[in-house]
Order: sequence, then C-alpha cells, then structure tokens
Amino acid sequence: MAEQLGGLADDRALLGRTSTAERVSDILRSRISEGFFPPGTRLSEDSIGGALGVSRNTLREAFRLLTHERLLVHELNRGVFVRVLTVEDVEDIYRTRRLVECAVVRGLGEPPYPLEGPAEAVAEGQRAVREGDWKSLGTANIHFHRELVALAGSERTDELMRSVFAELRLAFHVVDDPRRLHEPYLARNQELLQALEAGDTAGAERILGVYLDDSLERVVEVYRRRVGEGEIVP
Repeated sequence: MAEQLGGLADDRALLGRTSTAERVSDILRSRISEGFFPPGTRLSEDSIGGALGVSRNTLREAFRLLTHERLLVHELNRGVFVRVLTVEDVEDIYRTRRLVECAVVRGLGEPPYPLEGPAEAVAEGQRAVREGDWKSLGTANIHFHRELVALAGSERTDELMRSVFAELRLAFHVVDDPRRLHEPYLARNQELLQALEAGDTAGAERILGVYLDDSLERVVEVYRRRVGEGEIVP
C-alpha cells in the first residue's frame, strides 16, 4: 500500500486549484486501470485522502462516482473495495464491446480515415513487445481499441467506452499469464489497421468480430479456472 500511496501523492499536483470529486475520480480510475490498486484491494479513506490532500467528503463522492461506474464496491461495515468481476461481468463487457466497436467500424463512411491514433497504439504495442513488458502491451491493446472507438467522433461513445475499458482492465489484472493473453492480439491490431487503411470496413468488421470472440474465450477460460480454484472471489 505504501508504494501505491506514494504514487497518489505524486498525482496531487494534478488537482491544481480545482480539487473536485470528478478530478479525484479521474486519478483513482487511472490508478485502478493501471493496476496500482488490484481487484479486491480495500481503499482507505484516511490514507488516500491524505495522499491526495482532499477532504473526506470529496473522496467519498469520488468513491460514489467510481462505484456507479462499477469499478468499486461498498461493503457494509467493511469499507470500499476495488471490484472483482464475475464471469458474467466479463461476458457482458465483451457483448458491449462487440455492439459498439463493430458499429463504429461499420459506420465509418468513405475513406480515408484519421488513423494516426490506432497506428500509434500499434507502435506502442511493438515497443512493449521489444522490451518484454506484457503489462504495457495490454495497455497498448486497450489504447488501440479506445482510438478505434474515437473514430466515431462521439464524446458520448468515448465516455461510455472509457468505463467499459476500465472495467476490462479489472479482468486483465487477475490474468496469471499476461503475455499469453495479450501478445497474439498485436498482430490482429495490425491486420485491422491495414484493413482500415485500405478502406475495407467490411473486412475490418469481420476481423474485429473474430478478434473479440477469441479474446472473450481466453479471458473467460482464465476466470472460470481461477474462480473454480478459489484464487479470486467475486
């Protein structure tokens, strides 16, 4: 916990002079997504409030916002915890991804498309592989899909999927072999990017659909095993 709180103290400067629950929730969301607070972690009001220099009321409002986003859960007489997803949660996340991401690709219209963001995410993934940093590769994969969604040019869709991708990271944090989970999808990101560069949205949507189905199968396989062995408790 000391290491995590040290990181939060560094984030204190981000609050600036407009210290609000929304800004605090942004910081905590990022820290949860990055794995600083893994699923099942109890979040101490006193420690986190002290690290960020915010009031108890502000922090509780931030917790409430993140609970609404399904990243935290409040347990009576125990406190606030980073949520541990169930298999059903994971399946619903992927169902949402399929509905939104495939619709974005299908509705792109005539090429060319502004693909600088997805291309940079692919490059980010390639750097992570060269460095053997599999956690960063998972982050790069999320960035790729976030940039893919951004092609819709919709703030509401971006906001919706920001929460979905944050929840997805909760699933990734309990995977015991991140390389096996993430490495195969870098090549698929490149294949999807090439289809979009060629203006082949129908082909890109087919690639994306198979991609998401395979990813769901891999994640659920790990979840079912770890829940069955009692390694994680939803």
